Amino acid sequence: MGLQQQLANYFDFDELGTDMRTEVVAGLSTFLTMSYIVFVNPSILVGIEGEKPGIILPNTPYPQTIQMVAVVTLIAAAVATLIMALYAKRPFGQAPGLGLNAFFAFTVVGALGVPWQTALAAVVVEGILFIILTAVGAREYVINAFPTPVKLAVGTGIGLFLAIIGLDAMRIVVDDPATLITLGAVASDPIAIVSIVGLFFTFGLYARGVTGSVVIGILFTALLGGVVKAAGLAPDAQLLGNLSAQPTYDISPLAGAFVTGLQDVDAFVFSLIVFTFFFVDFFDTAGTLVGVSQVAGFLDDEGDLPDIDKPLMADAVGTTVGGMLGTSTVTTYIESAAGVEEGGRSGMTALVVGLLFLVSLAFVPLAAAVPLYASHIALVVIGIVMLRNVVELAWDDLTVAIPAGMTILIMPFTYSIAYGIAAGIVSYPLVKLAAGRGDEVRPGHWALAAAFVVYFFVRTSGVLTAAV
Repeated sequence: MGLQQQLANYFDFDELGTDMRTEVVAGLSTFLTMSYIVFVNPSILVGIEGEKPGIILPNTPYPQTIQMVAVVTLIAAAVATLIMALYAKRPFGQAPGLGLNAFFAFTVVGALGVPWQTALAAVVVEGILFIILTAVGAREYVINAFPTPVKLAVGTGIGLFLAIIGLDAMRIVVDDPATLITLGAVASDPIAIVSIVGLFFTFGLYARGVTGSVVIGILFTALLGGVVKAAGLAPDAQLLGNLSAQPTYDISPLAGAFVTGLQDVDAFVFSLIVFTFFFVDFFDTAGTLVGVSQVAGFLDDEGDLPDIDKPLMADAVGTTVGGMLGTSTVTTYIESAAGVEEGGRSGMTALVVGLLFLVSLAFVPLAAAVPLYASHIALVVIGIVMLRNVVELAWDDLTVAIPAGMTILIMPFTYSIAYGIAAGIVSYPLVKLAAGRGDEVRPGHWALAAAFVVYFFVRTSGVLTAAV
């Protein structure tokens, strides 16, 4: 029996009505639509050289740090996706998630001042917690503990959060002492001009349904910046990344760094970080699995995904491995729908994606060559796509609209996913009680709300800052 027939039997091609060619094409489609994370994840986790906090490695040049995180990103994505392929046998791609990496860098390391090693430790603990809860089948208990409006609103809030980060890096939105933020010098700033051209080019590709449109847009924008600089039109602008950086595959400064992050950690702060990572990862993954499975026709008559614990376990193991290697939380990508729409129905699609992530290790230097403004085009495009989640909310019901609205608004305005989730959870039982519908609130809702009231008090009173 040949290898192709063995794979066909292992992945149940006949039962699923698929074949090798279809699965390979589907895997390639999924990879191309989600591979932008190779450029974006390092640029977020490492931040801007000398300006924004992130993963900082002493005695290691900035381009090499970018490459190390890119290597870790690819390995974590490959491991998680291969587990999805071989264990869960589902056509879903996985990688470090957008939003979760921004929470890691901008909120945990930036706003709270927590060492990046401790943030990685929180990712590992969250992954282990996810593994345990999945293994014991406690998924439904966890889902019921959180208000539905908050769960439905998180994706949109994260979308706005990502968009403002991206627009800032592209200099389309800038700081202003009078209005807090305002429009940048889009007619005179070379980086803003190149970014706008690249952004609308990417929008055009995305609207036409071009596979890999975000990756193409990122590379086009970086190339355009290089042309503008070479033409002498903007000699002083930093329009290029480090093109001369030598390949770096030694990830030893990152791998295992989470262990040192467990030392002298404040339990309250650490618990909040773990909670937020877990909340976003769990519901983002569950929502993505159901959404893509609906396209694939995997759902049963009740709208549930049979054996959902297997893909959830793949996600949990990927997160744990990623945190141990040195990256933020791994999650299932909604871009997996691209492969499903091409006919991908088995784990063979995910196997192709995982193998392509490994092959991409040969192109790691590109991660340092792509400038920040080009890579952050992905944040704006994906952020806008995530806004569509609001259609599932019953906006005519104020007991839904208020907690959902608070979740969505607080995230970008405070630069924190955690604050948005907390605001939604606190407001939910209060508005239900005020509307005379207190019987719809579970004890767990009140417990979570009380915990976050305490958190907001401690955080804004300065006690937490002193503790960190």
